[in-house]
Order: sequence, then C-alpha cells, then structure tokens
Amino acid sequence: MSQAETAPTGETASTGEAASTGEAAPGAAPPARPPKWSWTLGLFRSELVVTLRRWRTLSLLAVLACVPILIGIAVKIETRDGSTLGEGGGGSDGPAFLAQITNNGLFLVFAALAATLPVFLPMAVGVVAGDAVAGEASSGTLRYLLVAPAGRTRLLLAKFTSTLAFCLVATLVVAASALAVGALLFPFGDLTTISGTRIGMAEGVLRALVIAGVVALSLVGIAALGLFVSTLTSSGIAAMATTVGLLITVQILDTIPQLDAIQPYLFTHYWLSFADLLRDPVYWDEVVKNLGLQGLYAAVFGSAAWARFTAKDITA
Repeated sequence: MSQAETAPTGETASTGEAASTGEAAPGAAPPARPPKWSWTLGLFRSELVVTLRRWRTLSLLAVLACVPILIGIAVKIETRDGSTLGEGGGGSDGPAFLAQITNNGLFLVFAALAATLPVFLPMAVGVVAGDAVAGEASSGTLRYLLVAPAGRTRLLLAKFTSTLAFCLVATLVVAASALAVGALLFPFGDLTTISGTRIGMAEGVLRALVIAGVVALSLVGIAALGLFVSTLTSSGIAAMATTVGLLITVQILDTIPQLDAIQPYLFTHYWLSFADLLRDPVYWDEVVKNLGLQGLYAAVFGSAAWARFTAKDITA
C-alpha cells in the first residue's frame, strides 16, 4: 500500500522538478520548433523592412524618383521654346531616347533608365550593399543578430537577397516616376521601335516592364561586389566609399580604348544593352551576355563574401 502511494508521488515530484528546470519530462515530446525555412524567410523580411525604412534609403529613392521629373520638365521646356531634341543643339549629346519623348511619353521611361543606370542607380545600390554587414558591425548589432539561430550563412543570404530586392525597388521607382511624368506631360500611343516598326501601346508598356527587370538584374554585380567589401571592414562609411570608388574606377576603365581586351569582362560593359529590347525583332545577344556576366560576378564575389563572413571575428 505504501509503495503504491509513493510511486505516483515520486513521479509527480520528478515531473514537477523537470518542469521547474525547463527540461522535458521523461517520455514527453520536445517542444516544436519552427522549420529552418521560416527562420530564413523571417530574417529576409526583417532585413528588407529595416533596409527600406532607413532614412538614407528613403532619401536615395527620392533622388531617383526626381531624375525622371527633371528630365521630363527639361524636355517640355525645350519643346515649348521651339527647339527639337536630337537635331543639333543641346539635345544631341543625350541618350537617343530623348528625341522620341515628345512623340510618346513612354520613351521617358527608357530615357530615365538610361540616364540613371550609369551613375545614380549603381551608386544607390553600392551604398546599401556596402553598409549591409559593415554597418551592423560598426553599430555593434552584428553580434546580436548572430545570437539568433539563423547562422552566418543565412544572415548573409538574407542581406544579399534584401540588397537585390532594393535593386528592383530602386529601378521600379525610376520607371514608375518616369511613366507618371510621361503620361502627364506628353502624349501616349503606339510605340516606334529602334528598328522603325510600330508596336501597340500595351506591348510597349510590357517591354518597358521587361527593360526595368533587365536593368534591375544589371545591378547584381555591383550588389555582390559591395557585399564582399562590406565583409572586409567594420566601418560602414569606409565600405560604402570603397564600393562607390570601385564603381567609378570600373566605369573609367570601360571608356579607355586601349583596354578593350578586358572591357567585356567589366560588369558595367553591357549595362545599356537593354536598348536592344526595343528592336523588332528583339536582339538578345548582348542582353544575355550582360545577365551572364552579372551572374558570374554574383557567384564569385558572393562566394568570397561568404568565405570572409563565416571566418570573420565579430567579437573584435
């Protein structure tokens, strides 16, 4: 009788002791943990929200949105003055799309992307990518991020993915601003391609969306390069300055005729190949080369960033 009474009492005590120490009782199922993919998705969502809510990021997007507005107003003023863009005078040195804006406001999208791609878009991406890891290290939050069960690889992947998402957001901001200004200031209608043929307005808008996607993918190389630089230092400002400096250096190298042997391997070389998407039929050769080159830069510098970040001493 006494053994029967003491057995449940001992079991209850051991169960209560296990509960008080936070350990699972013998035979009890362990607490369910979220799957690994949910950690990755949640980390990416958090990184993207933090990136897009920074005042620096919002300022960069505002500057990018202003570029099509300035181009549209300048073209409108010059048209009212009686001059014709692209026929001598001030407009002859600009992108070829400028001469067509007065006939179709949709060309403002192509002109704005051509004007922002060499400088404004890659500089904005370079700032965001350069600050991705170095900014966290300089503010002292990197070690706390790695306390979570995400791990260094998933954290770096989340930061790179959020940077690529910023590439798309920045490009769409330029395209949307240009589309709104073009519709407000200029007529819309059928589109005349570079080849001289005419396509419908719906197909023209579709090509504009495809071109925006290609431009966003053209920024993958500078994003991967900036992320790698960001893993080399603990100063966010130094990482951003170095990334922008490398961008300017590569663009200078791409303009020197004596270096034509290496220019096809520079990530800026095929940036303006998106103009071939306005041909009829579409000329894909240089577009494919551009996308392949961006993928190569992403693989090389992404791997280098991973190798550096996984061995980085975050306690220093």
